[in-house]
Amino acid sequence: MGAEREARACAAFYGALGAAAPVLSCLRCLRHFAGSTAKRCKDKHLEEALLLSRALSEGLRALGEAEVRPLLRCVLAFQMEATGSSSSFQKLEQIVTQLAVGKEALLAQEVGALLAGLAPQGEVLSPGDLQSVCVFMEESSLGRQHWRQNLAPLLQRLATTLRWVLQSQPAPGGTWGYLAVKACLQLFQVLPKDVAPLVWSVAGKSEALQSLLGLLLEVAWGKALNKDARLLAGTALSMLVNTAPQPERGASAALALFQLLDQAGVGELKFGELAVEAPPVLEPDGLEKLVVTRGLLTCCKTDILSCQLESFTHKACLLLDVVFPTVCALTKEQDCHYYCFQACALWLQRLQESLPAVWRLTGSRMLARDARLLRQLTQLVWDNAETPVEGVSEFIHSSFQLLLEIYHLECQHFQDQERPLYQQMLQRVVSMPWQIKARYVPLCAVVPYVGSQQVLDAYPDLPQHLLSCLSTNHLCPAAAEVYKALVRQQRAEQQDGQRGTEEALAEWWALRWLPMLSQALCSPLPILQSNAANHLLAWTLRQLPAAQAPLAARFSGRDAASLRAWVSLLRAQKSVVGALLLQGEVLERLSCCLGAREEGVRLAALGLLCCSPSTNQPLSGTEVRLLQEFLPLNLNCDSSSFRQLLQAAVRKALVRLRDSSLAQLRGKAPQGTEPGDGAGQLARAVGFVEWLLQLSIASLSPGSNYQRKKTALLLLAAVLETCTDTWSPNRKKGQPPRTMASLLSYARQSGCWDFFSQPNLLALLSCLQDSTNEIRDLASELLVRYFPDAFPEPIALALFQLAQDALGSPRVQEAEAGAVLMKTVLQKSDSGTMKSLALEAEAAPTLPNRGLCFAQHLLRVLQAQYAVARRDLLQAAATAPMHGAIAALRRCLLQVPEVAASMQAAESAQSWQELLTRLVATARDITSFLLGTLQSQQGPGTDEQAAAPSFADMGNAIGSLIMLGKGRGQEEEEEDSVLLSEEHSLILTCCWVSVKEIGLLLGGLAELLLAPALSASLGPLLPLPTLQTAARVFQEILLRCRHWGAVEGCSMGFTKFCAALLNHTDMELQAIPQTMLDQGLEALSGPRSSSITRRAAGFPMLFLCIVSGEAPAQARPLLTRCVQTLLALATTALPQDWDQTLDLPQVCALHVLQTLVRGAGLGGALLRHAMPMVALALRGLGSPCWAMRNAAIQLFSALTSRLLGQQRSRGEGCPAEGVSLQAFLGQHPQLGAVLLGELGAAAGPAPGGPRLRPALHAVLTLLALLQPGAGGLGSPSARFLGPLLALAGSPIYAVRAMAAKALVPVVPPPRRRGLLLQLARQLPAAPGRVHSHNAVHGRLLQMRALLAPAPGTDGLSAEVLRPVALQLEARGWLLTPAQRCPLVRAAFLQVLALLPASFSPGFAQSIRDAVSTELGSLPPGGEPGCAELQVGLAILHQTMACFTCSEAARLVDGERIAAVCSLLRQPNPDVHLAILSWVIAGEGGTCEELEEALRLTLLESLGSVLRERRDKEFLKLYLEALLRLYRDPSSWSQEASHKLQGSSAACLEMLLHVVEAECPGPDLLFQVLCAASLLLAHRFEDEDGTLVERWCTVLEECSRSASSEVLRLAAARSLQTAGAQVVQRSLRAARPSLVPVALRLINVGIHLLQDEEREVRHEASGFASLLRQDPGELLRDSCIFVQDNVGLLGLLQLLLAEFGEHPETFDLLLQHLPILDLRSIVEELAAKKAASLYKEDEPNVFAEPTVLARQLLPVLLQLLEQAPAGSPLHASALRWLAAAGPGVLRDLQYCKHRWSQGTARGSRAARSPRDRQAGVLVPWASSAWGHPAMLTAPSPTLSAEAAARWGMKALGCAKLHAAVAVLLVRARLAAQALQVLGEGAAAVPGLGCSAQELEQELELVQGLLAQCGLAPTLSQGDVPREPGPPSRSA
Repeated sequence: MGAEREARACAAFYGALGAAAPVLSCLRCLRHFAGSTAKRCKDKHLEEALLLSRALSEGLRALGEAEVRPLLRCVLAFQMEATGSSSSFQKLEQIVTQLAVGKEALLAQEVGALLAGLAPQGEVLSPGDLQSVCVFMEESSLGRQHWRQNLAPLLQRLATTLRWVLQSQPAPGGTWGYLAVKACLQLFQVLPKDVAPLVWSVAGKSEALQSLLGLLLEVAWGKALNKDARLLAGTALSMLVNTAPQPERGASAALALFQLLDQAGVGELKFGELAVEAPPVLEPDGLEKLVVTRGLLTCCKTDILSCQLESFTHKACLLLDVVFPTVCALTKEQDCHYYCFQACALWLQRLQESLPAVWRLTGSRMLARDARLLRQLTQLVWDNAETPVEGVSEFIHSSFQLLLEIYHLECQHFQDQERPLYQQMLQRVVSMPWQIKARYVPLCAVVPYVGSQQVLDAYPDLPQHLLSCLSTNHLCPAAAEVYKALVRQQRAEQQDGQRGTEEALAEWWALRWLPMLSQALCSPLPILQSNAANHLLAWTLRQLPAAQAPLAARFSGRDAASLRAWVSLLRAQKSVVGALLLQGEVLERLSCCLGAREEGVRLAALGLLCCSPSTNQPLSGTEVRLLQEFLPLNLNCDSSSFRQLLQAAVRKALVRLRDSSLAQLRGKAPQGTEPGDGAGQLARAVGFVEWLLQLSIASLSPGSNYQRKKTALLLLAAVLETCTDTWSPNRKKGQPPRTMASLLSYARQSGCWDFFSQPNLLALLSCLQDSTNEIRDLASELLVRYFPDAFPEPIALALFQLAQDALGSPRVQEAEAGAVLMKTVLQKSDSGTMKSLALEAEAAPTLPNRGLCFAQHLLRVLQAQYAVARRDLLQAAATAPMHGAIAALRRCLLQVPEVAASMQAAESAQSWQELLTRLVATARDITSFLLGTLQSQQGPGTDEQAAAPSFADMGNAIGSLIMLGKGRGQEEEEEDSVLLSEEHSLILTCCWVSVKEIGLLLGGLAELLLAPALSASLGPLLPLPTLQTAARVFQEILLRCRHWGAVEGCSMGFTKFCAALLNHTDMELQAIPQTMLDQGLEALSGPRSSSITRRAAGFPMLFLCIVSGEAPAQARPLLTRCVQTLLALATTALPQDWDQTLDLPQVCALHVLQTLVRGAGLGGALLRHAMPMVALALRGLGSPCWAMRNAAIQLFSALTSRLLGQQRSRGEGCPAEGVSLQAFLGQHPQLGAVLLGELGAAAGPAPGGPRLRPALHAVLTLLALLQPGAGGLGSPSARFLGPLLALAGSPIYAVRAMAAKALVPVVPPPRRRGLLLQLARQLPAAPGRVHSHNAVHGRLLQMRALLAPAPGTDGLSAEVLRPVALQLEARGWLLTPAQRCPLVRAAFLQVLALLPASFSPGFAQSIRDAVSTELGSLPPGGEPGCAELQVGLAILHQTMACFTCSEAARLVDGERIAAVCSLLRQPNPDVHLAILSWVIAGEGGTCEELEEALRLTLLESLGSVLRERRDKEFLKLYLEALLRLYRDPSSWSQEASHKLQGSSAACLEMLLHVVEAECPGPDLLFQVLCAASLLLAHRFEDEDGTLVERWCTVLEECSRSASSEVLRLAAARSLQTAGAQVVQRSLRAARPSLVPVALRLINVGIHLLQDEEREVRHEASGFASLLRQDPGELLRDSCIFVQDNVGLLGLLQLLLAEFGEHPETFDLLLQHLPILDLRSIVEELAAKKAASLYKEDEPNVFAEPTVLARQLLPVLLQLLEQAPAGSPLHASALRWLAAAGPGVLRDLQYCKHRWSQGTARGSRAARSPRDRQAGVLVPWASSAWGHPAMLTAPSPTLSAEAAARWGMKALGCAKLHAAVAVLLVRARLAAQALQVLGEGAAAVPGLGCSAQELEQELELVQGLLAQCGLAPTLSQGDVPREPGPPSRSA
């Protein structure tokens, strides 16, 4: 407040002088600067002040020093308060320098006086003083001059301050010590010449500096808890070293620092002439070495680092002989890995800078071939290359680059042509698996040194591996850098070699990279396609513009992949070239893309339209037209990502329109504007924004589905953000341009852009009552951010009443809606509204602000509801549950910035403190009451029970409450039921949601009110007793709550609570979580009550929340103590006689540890405790207690996820990345010994035979999740090989199988061939040499695992595997019956199947003979020929069948294909199942010959299979395989029809019979219906009419919304398969009998295109897409499948064009206009019925009857207009008019009567009293909302308040909106029918009006409804229409 005081005094002084105006303007800007919170606002005010200061400067020169002094003091006071912002301080420095021109001495005097007053001599500098010292030293020349003159006192004060900080430790997370060290650092940096004599001169030696040096050592050695302060201390020491007058003296001082480190803190440090004792290190953590090393490498001078050290016997320097060994040691530490590897990268950087000096010193090479330094460096970077610590990868990249650059420079310097390091690095890269990210960094680095060709020759699989990386997000950037490095290198090589043209360069590029890039862009994987487009495509076109032509030729197809790739290419081209001409074929194809079914294609096309290299490039007319066609059809997309990307694209288009229009208004023609088109471009921009605004508002009707409303709100947000001048102070980007007002004025003169009109306001208000959080919150945000500051008073009052009602609803969604409403009313109210709400009258007489009024009102509401609950909880849960009021309090207190500002105001602090104290006490009482109620305890002893009740106890307690609430007389009438009654659910909902909301509220309050930004002078708003009460509330909830939702919600609040306390400066507040942790640990080790959850309820979350609250940058002492205590408790021996029904402390400790490990907030902090926790989990797996084993396996699973990171796998069991075993052991070396010990114990011989090892499977699972590395024989991973190989003989199958998987990461790819050869030789060469079948089976499993190619690779080549194949050939007997174990034979065959190209022809034939013999000898039914039943024989036969299929597909041999078909004809079920499963899995690839043979075979046997129907599962597989083989309609051949000749009708009859008469289950029904449709599509004869009708009936039944998703999907797929053909045939003159069926099928399609499942809609859109084609082109190859909305419009257009003359068409469309009883809806809305907890779900929440009705209206109108007089259609229309017309007229008259009651009074009461006083008319004054009395009620007897409340409820009622919308459509249709039918309609009874009179009535009603927000009207351009071919080009 000092600056404010100076400003007032300054204003008074200059006012008396008569020079007030210019000075006051400058002061006003400075005061606005100080009062602003947003940086942009601060900068804006300072810029204005700077401009004014330049104008003031001239006048101030003429004044004396006494007249200038007050202004300088004032500006300096503001500057002193701005020391927290460097940019603001610099601006103020410019201002004060400008004002002091000619008065420099006066300014220096004032600065000196200001700085001298920071702290008296010997006193401690505060953090603010330290900040001022730092900033004035760094940014102010006068500040530096002052400190130079007062150096000795400054050093003394800094020493005093730092000593006090180290002794008192004010706060672990505080910045006091950090700022003190920073001041020392800046002092040494800014004033080195002044500091140097105090260090290095005997005469100038400073005792204060010597003391400061000792204190800095204490900080670096760990006396300070803040890690950042310690690191900064190392930099400060290094800066002090830099002050040395000679490099040798500085190097000697630095060497003394390192020697002191080696002496473990004993001895004296000689630093120049200063001498200090080494600080004692009680618990050395190793960080002190890092601190000193990093400090020297960061800023020490090069000559000091590289000068010769005299104390060494050889030529040594700091950099090589002192710092580097320390860096090597640091990188092996487990803590601070980020900083350690940063030091490594810094060392390489400093070495590169010091190379000349080092070469002069040593005189020889450092990095020669066998040099020790080279070995150490390469080992160091490779060992840490896979470190998962965030940020280390950048250091790795720079380290590889620096190492190679240093190596290159040294070779050049010493003229050495042999450079083996490059080849060694390249070979190591190639030998690593592609999944390891670390391989791509050195690959990028080595490319410039070896050339692109050598890299590609050595690594031929690189393009394929890059594709795999592009489909894995975390590998994508690295792969993109490799691609860019290679292409850049190739281009440089070609240009250096032969100066080729761009076309020649593009051809050279295409040879290597075109297949890879085109494959990526056409990939079905969206991630691969988008990554290739974003990371590679545009960059490629910038480097090689001529590459566009070969890419475009690749993407000329009509399939979705080609279309998306083509659009991506166009977009990349546009970003490079700047603009594209959309015309001709390009425009036609782009229109197809905008209507395509695939979201990716549509989004890509939309992005192409909206994006532009410059934001002021206008949209062309064609682009605007395409957008207007596209957006209405894509509003209801159900993909969240699609909506977000749609909004982002439209925002780009809006920015282009805005910026180009502003440029046009400024007179600058933007890029892309045609001459003379400026006015047209402006009008087009304004018109498009207005159209988009109206479209968004019309889509916000409650009758729209969630998807449409969410998209509309996002689009509306984009419009308001882009096209209004609303300033958002808290946003860094997206602010409106300064000249936005000119564009708004232009648009409003055109009658457009009335963003805040009444209809827009009402539409958003209706969204506030939505049932979803997303809609409510987004609508509230738009209202608060953009709309005028206060709602009109009538609306605010009505909203407040509606919020009050909603807060009392038992439904959670309605109560949350009430909370949002209450918050919105609070934010949009003013003083007049507050008076009308009468909140102040209920509260204290002097309430200062509306936030406090609302909070007190809500607290009273909550207390009243609590009182009701105390009397009768059942009644309270039904009529006044507390969770709504608590949620409203949370939102109003925590989410309203004005409330937070009010809490900080001194005048209201006392009132807020009293309110918050009462609030916390009320929350405590409610929590105790609710939890005690669920425990059947409500007395004073409730708090002592610290265990959650069981679910049975809670059920009994709730049952008692229900009987109490209903009256005991009904006790006998209650019936026992397994389902929860509504009363039961009411009480549970009330309890759990209230408890959850209390946790969120208390945690948010602590986070908000304990923030450091709050002024400490006001006193705490949450005193210590209040916080202790809140802590007890949290403790009670977590210890006594069983509901996970409540626990989770409470935990979020408790974590914020603990974080706020632990990071507070008050030690008493810090002690609260620590005490709770101690109490929890004590309770954990004591006896526990009974529990049946095995998860300890919320108890573990108590520990997680406390330790998660610790600051991440600190040492986390609470976490360490907690984990160590839990480990000690968990390892305690179990009692001899434990009770299985009780929670053992050891089990609870394991569960708590598991919760800590899974906690997202702890991250890597737990990794330092990983080793003991893994050992504990493995030991727990062998416990005799089942609960211990269960907890141990959960803990081990959590540890695995934490150690390996999040799994980003692309498929089940197919990881796309991972860390290698070598890197894993490098990161956790102690863990390797634990795992190896368990493996060794399991693999070694055990006395008394083999024993079970419960932990073995867990260890093997962990190893199997790792990836192979490039380790050699001496690597740590090699030790695992022996035990894993020994486990091949385990008697347990699961162990053998998992040991085989675990072997893969242990064996590097280069060593696999040798190990495979070793395993093959160990297989028995003859039957008599089998010692153990288990061992043989295990070795075969290991061979299979090693041979299986990794994802994205082809595995080892056939030549490499030839020796292995020879060994297997010698052991071919293992496949014959001589080997009695079928499982061994199956495993051997699986190994052989992985080596198909490596065997000799004779052995390959012997394999086939053995398989054929075995399968050919099977008797019918699959029974074995021998009498003995053999285990695993079915597996052998299935393996052989699959092998036969794979060989047939691989070799494409007719004989083998015939053998497969022969197997299908055999009656062996095992073989049948194997072949069918193989077909379904698609393992055969695309062998067309085999697929054709299988198709014909399956068709041939279809009739017999259907007749037998022996097994439903077999029939399902059979049909599924058949449908997969015929997945492409073009695969049906003449031969297929011939096969079915004569049996087709019978098969179709049987399939339809299964659907109609049997109940086979939905999955089989799906296959049966699809198979029937397949047969029907290819068999269509005249006599099939009955079958077609039966099939159509089945589709109608299956397509109903009530049917299961599987059946609806089957109906949609069947419709696509055969429906289009039926419809097309009906169009021919020869088949008129099919017209009714065709209409029914189209009707089914209309239903399915509105289905709530996306897959169903997509399948149905295929039917619509095929109908859009020419009848002769019913092939999918030439069909672009359209989006479901486009397909729906297409079907409507088809009905209009082809079936318009059929009367059934009119009746069919009328079925889609629902008949809703408007009167009953209105009466139900007005009735005050108690809300039920549950609401009946709609069968199809996606369907939008109102939207469909508006789409149907123009079609129905055109049908009436086109039909000739006297046609059957006119008769249908007349019948409809007679049936529906009177009801439509009655409903219109009812609406007119109900909604016009207040219109006459509306004009008189349109303005509130304060509006009339001001003489202004509010924008919505002309509406029926102008006064509460205008909110027309369904009954004239209601009061004005009730009417307003009813009007608001009507605004959000979806049923009412739907009824009104459909009524208006039906009325419009009735008017058209009257006009078309003419005299024929005059006799309709009950109508009695003409068409003109009905239209007038309709317009009147529509206007009345629109005033109340019930009838949003779409202009003709807003109605979705089917995109068609363009009529003109841009």
